[in-house]
Amino acid sequence: MIKPNFFIVGAPKCGTTALYRYLSAHPDIFMPGRKEPHFFGSDLEHVPIDARSLDEYLALFAPAGDKKRVGEASVWYLVSQTAAQEIAAFNPEARIIIMLREPVDMLHSLYHHLLYSGSETEPTFEAALAAEPDRRAGRRLPPSRRRRQSLYYREIAAYTAQVERYFDAFGRDAVHVILFDDLKRDAAAMYRDVLAFLEIDPGFRVDFKRVNESRRIRSWRLHVAYSLAFRRSMDYLRGPALHAMRKGTGILRSLNTAHAPRPPLDPELRRRLRREFEPEVMRLGDLLGRDLSHWCATDE
Repeated sequence: MIKPNFFIVGAPKCGTTALYRYLSAHPDIFMPGRKEPHFFGSDLEHVPIDARSLDEYLALFAPAGDKKRVGEASVWYLVSQTAAQEIAAFNPEARIIIMLREPVDMLHSLYHHLLYSGSETEPTFEAALAAEPDRRAGRRLPPSRRRRQSLYYREIAAYTAQVERYFDAFGRDAVHVILFDDLKRDAAAMYRDVLAFLEIDPGFRVDFKRVNESRRIRSWRLHVAYSLAFRRSMDYLRGPALHAMRKGTGILRSLNTAHAPRPPLDPELRRRLRREFEPEVMRLGDLLGRDLSHWCATDE
């Protein structure tokens, strides 16, 4: 039985897809062909597509053979209240990788990602933020969402408690925190640090090309139709049938996609949110021992 021995646990829109691809290319590392199995996190509202039982989950890693490191990447493990302890019970020797980003940019990017995927229906980022109280009460929830917690934007940006859960569960030496700033500044150096953390040969080189470029929907009517159909199919389809449905939905989504920069964030909303998140950012900086004051700047 092969168990994963490292986990990229989030946060969303912080470079986890890029790191997943970079690590998957390393000859000493195995990661499943699809990111985001989301097997752990029993408190999250979601339906795992690839692994609904322990046997199905472990089957994802069966092809790993004698690879030194076996891992997976599921970004909602970080916001989960239970995933850290569940992963620790599953493999207490696991290594944990956390990726974080300035909260306002992360949330703005996440909003547009959810809008594209059909899990968000509010027409603007500001409206989505304002809808949080209703959504916590079970109102105004998009029918095609995959998990309700992905719409609790401010909770997702409360990084400090999330990181502390993993420090408590695994110890600081087994948790490696990466800032999106580091990835943007020097992806190669960030990658070498991760390989050293995983005790893997740091000399391997990969192509650090950009991933997850911004996208927009061409036809919202078509988008809503296939997103809702796929969400409902997860309740009763399994195995090859579900994968075929996912593949078909992916083809439709690709045909209905235009690649374009996302709309810029309103400067006044950015200033307001940065002031709101400043106490949280200062707590995180103290926890990590890093100066994050630039995340609070309101004169950009």
